[in-house]
Amino acid sequence: MESVPDHSTDLPKCILVVPCYNEEKRLPTGSLEIFRHQHPNVKFLFVNDGSHDGTQSLLESLKNTAPESFDVVMLDRNRGKAEAIRCGMREAIARKPVYVGFWDADLSTPLDEVPRFLQRMQQDSNIEMVIGSRVQLLGREISRRLTRHYLGRIFATLASLSLGLPVYDTQCGAKLFRVTPALSEVFDKPFASRWVFDVELLDRFLRLPIAADQPPRGQQIVEVPLQKWTDVAGSKLGTLDCLQAAFDLLRLAFRIRARPR
Repeated sequence: MESVPDHSTDLPKCILVVPCYNEEKRLPTGSLEIFRHQHPNVKFLFVNDGSHDGTQSLLESLKNTAPESFDVVMLDRNRGKAEAIRCGMREAIARKPVYVGFWDADLSTPLDEVPRFLQRMQQDSNIEMVIGSRVQLLGREISRRLTRHYLGRIFATLASLSLGLPVYDTQCGAKLFRVTPALSEVFDKPFASRWVFDVELLDRFLRLPIAADQPPRGQQIVEVPLQKWTDVAGSKLGTLDCLQAAFDLLRLAFRIRARPR
């Protein structure tokens, strides 16, 4: 058998939360296995959000294969992506790694981006959040349906205006955080929306108190343009969900603007 190189010291300790709802046929277990051998300091915490297919069995199999790399949180019923991520992040933060984050189960953002995120965080101690950004640039492989791309641009522009933050892509499902005492407050209460919780998450982060020697919260967030992103078939977001998301964003925008910072 070919030996696997030891990269145990190349990355800091990190836990990635992966929300799963009926992901039996979409979870790339092979990619997860390869990555955990290459980067054993990065752990995966799967949150089974009340799946009714074989997701739970698949996740338990992963955990039994490598309990040092994979763990599972089981929710008693489907609570939606926002709550699944919140529950997972609270559990991950309680385990006190250096960094925590969340990642889409279909790996539309490849795991190759994880080291880039972590290295960007390590380069600057003032950075407390790194978010992926699906920017279509020369030399990048961003595969996204045109309709979703343009709808996403409209959504992102409205989200940016609501937050008063020049953010390009609030909805990318790849985000990383430095674990600090204040971070727990971001995930303390349930989010108001199942689909636009990323915007609410950013708003909560921007409102966290800062020490006298810290830069403004907006300067502690960095967007990293992804090298590759693929629009994987089987998304749970339907037409009605898009309409609900738009309504939720509008409602959230009014709430954000009404609250002083």
